[in-house]
Amino acid sequence: MEFFELAERKRRWSVFDDIPWEKWEERFADPVLATCAETFLGVEMYLPDYVAEGLNLTRDSFGQAWFHVNWGYEESKHGLALREYLVRTGQRSEEQMRDYERTILSKSWELPFRTPRRMFVYGALQEKVTWMSYRGQRERAIAVGDPVMTEICRLIARDEAAHSDFYQKALIACIQEDEPGTLRDILHVLENFRMPGEELLPDYETRTQVAMGTGVSRETFFRDVLAPLFKKIGITRKDLIRARHATVEQRSTIVGSESR
Repeated sequence: MEFFELAERKRRWSVFDDIPWEKWEERFADPVLATCAETFLGVEMYLPDYVAEGLNLTRDSFGQAWFHVNWGYEESKHGLALREYLVRTGQRSEEQMRDYERTILSKSWELPFRTPRRMFVYGALQEKVTWMSYRGQRERAIAVGDPVMTEICRLIARDEAAHSDFYQKALIACIQEDEPGTLRDILHVLENFRMPGEELLPDYETRTQVAMGTGVSRETFFRDVLAPLFKKIGITRKDLIRARHATVEQRSTIVGSESR
């Protein structure tokens, strides 16, 4: 309820009224911005899978399910804003968008992890990386003087930051409830973490190369994603090392018992 109230009172925005569409000029056109917008849009297009898979996982919990529906609404605006940007500015045609949509939706996204707690960990990481990507896109938009993409990225990044913060708070509750189990889940997700676009988007590697200036490097991931996350939820790398050792010892004990 706290998340929803703050969103309703302070963070709601309109694709039609809060983006300065009238300020865009052809001289602002930038191939890198357009390719990045198209790439981000491709990730947003899997929204039906994100919502359906997430609701099936959390449908027994009112709070989790209703948060997920609200999350889906906010993500839907992100996709709409990016699509409108590409079409309204003439950098992509309606026909190109329809072809892109058909290509994207020919595949489906599946949950990378099968428990709510692991998805909390994944959400905290993925949303923070997404926020950083939009922050990088906004910086480039400012550099080329594009006021429309600048504002789109500001609005979307603000939403993504709120999403990441929600998942981090959920993890704090998980640690209070079951610290050893939560630490094991954090380890598991870190060892298997991948952004959704890696396996789904066409020409992902090419798109990543184009977006290098607005993307997130490995060094940045550790410095600006993991370190702040650990600090927020109150754990250290030593805690994870101890959890790893405990997991290895537990597995060794199980194997030893089975062999006997």
